[in-house]
Amino acid sequence: MSTSVYPPQIIEETNLGIQRFDIRDAMLASRELELSGPVDSESVAVIIRGILYLQKVDAAAPITLFINSPGGEVSSGLALYDVMQAASCPIRTVCLGLAASMAALLFIAGDTRDMLPHSRVMVHDPLISGGVGGSALSVKARADDLMRIRDITAQVIAQHSGMDLEQVFEITARETYFEAEDAVAAHLADRVINTL
Repeated sequence: MSTSVYPPQIIEETNLGIQRFDIRDAMLASRELELSGPVDSESVAVIIRGILYLQKVDAAAPITLFINSPGGEVSSGLALYDVMQAASCPIRTVCLGLAASMAALLFIAGDTRDMLPHSRVMVHDPLISGGVGGSALSVKARADDLMRIRDITAQVIAQHSGMDLEQVFEITARETYFEAEDAVAAHLADRVINTL
């Protein structure tokens, strides 16, 4: 049995009568975006469109990106990371619940990085998705590419946390979880907040 979750609708009475609109439209008007669920081409495309639109509306006003995600595709995540870095608007990231894997990298890359008290960040090395098979050369090519991605993601974490690469490789060698206060101490976040 499949269940669908529908976003809340806002009902507002105007001079045109009663208007109904998606709560995400109200969030966008407030310069707020949301990454909830896996990092994939679809979720990233929505956020990229939002950032580009908000930058056209006001190139200097901050954008808030709320993150509660288990992570996902590295290529999609790096596309969003590049847009976040290229945008003229400062991007505040807020961790709600969990920012793991690629979502952690996106959270860490925020210009201002806030965490709610019971949220967590989890980092680890990139993983191979799908089975590994084929010729020895194709397996080696896949392994070489994975190591290249590992270097890229480690450099991003190092750049935004102030850690050196050796420290990053140490914490990403396994799944490492940081509670909110620990993430601040490790310079993966800036502060723990109690109000939004």
